[in-house]
Parts: sequence; C-alpha cells; structure tokens
Amino acid sequence: MSDCIKILIADDHPIFRQGIIKIVEQDHSYEIVAQCGDGNEVIEKIKELNPAIAIIDISMPGRSGLEVLRAAQKERLATEFIILTMYKDEEYFNEAMNLGVKGYILKDNAAKDLLHCLKAVSQGNHFICPELSNLLIERNVKIQSLLKKTPSLEDLTPSEKKILKLISQNKTSKEIAEELCLSIRTVQNHRNNIAQKLELKGHHKLLQFAIENKAYL
Repeated sequence: MSDCIKILIADDHPIFRQGIIKIVEQDHSYEIVAQCGDGNEVIEKIKELNPAIAIIDISMPGRSGLEVLRAAQKERLATEFIILTMYKDEEYFNEAMNLGVKGYILKDNAAKDLLHCLKAVSQGNHFICPELSNLLIERNVKIQSLLKKTPSLEDLTPSEKKILKLISQNKTSKEIAEELCLSIRTVQNHRNNIAQKLELKGHHKLLQFAIENKAYL
C-alpha cells in the first residue's frame, strides 16, 4: 500500500461521501487516508497526512472549498485539489482556477468522471468535466481579450502578479505585506511599479483595474 497515491475526501453529506469512497476504491492505485465532513478539518488533515490529492466539496460547513484552497495556497501545501460541486457557476469556477485547482467536476457526473480526473491530476495534468468545458473556453477567451487590451500584464514579474492578485481581493498593503512576509514599503513599491507598467494613473486606478479583472489575473 505504500506506493499508493494518498487521497483525502471532504464532503459534508455522509451518503455522498461514501459513494465517492466506493468510486475511488475501484482503483487500487489510490489509498484513502482521510475523510472529512467539515472544511476546518481539511487543512489540519492535509498537514498531518500530506495526501497527494484532496477531493473537496465547494460547499462545506466550517470552511467552504474555496476557503480551504485559499488557506492551502497561503500555507504552500503541496496537495493538489479536485473540486466537486453541484453548481455550474462561472464565478466559483474562475476563482477555483485562480487558486490552482487541478480538477473540477460536477457531482452529478462523479461516477463517470472521478477516476478519469484522479488519473489526470495524479499525472500532473488538469481535468475539467466536459459539461463545464464552455466555462473553460469562455475563461480563456476573456484572458486573451484582457492580454490583448493590456499586453503589459505579461511584463509583470511573478512577485508583481502575486501582489496584483491580492490587490484584486481588496487587501491593503499591510495585509499583503503580512501574507507575503514583506515590508509595507516593499509592497507599496511593487504597487507603484505595477501601476506604472499598466499605465494606471490616479490613486484608486490600480485597485479598480484589479477588482474589475479579478477572475482573469
């Protein structure tokens, strides 16, 4: 069992969770090391057990799936995530993609899609269920449109891109500094450089640009 890929499953509906466990257990490449019914448990279990992949519901008590993803990103956890959801919601989808999700499938299609998704993610690839491919296409079109309109986005350094994403979450320079372990002055310098590169003049123009384009940064 030591060579098996470790999996964590999180969903607050016990019957659905058992169904997911049964699907995963069909493939002996995987070992389920934990199951959670609450979003708060997920991060603790990931830190304790270091699963390769976590399959999580987007709607959970304690912490939502998106809040779990934000916490995992902030703490730089190595676990890859697969989102299970009932919702064909563009906003959820875009935010999950921005937070580095590798798999995104609808609960209705879990029986046919989950093992394909696990295989793709365990090989370092993405898997979006076919029913949501239109959201992926729309997202790519909008990203390309934004890059065409603001080509200088590609000139931003990785640090500047990270800070721009945090600005899009309406975080202050102080909050960004704390999150990235930087000085406030360094964050403000980055903000000035980003605004200069993007040719955004005026006190609130950078914040306005970041919030308006949050889904595609």
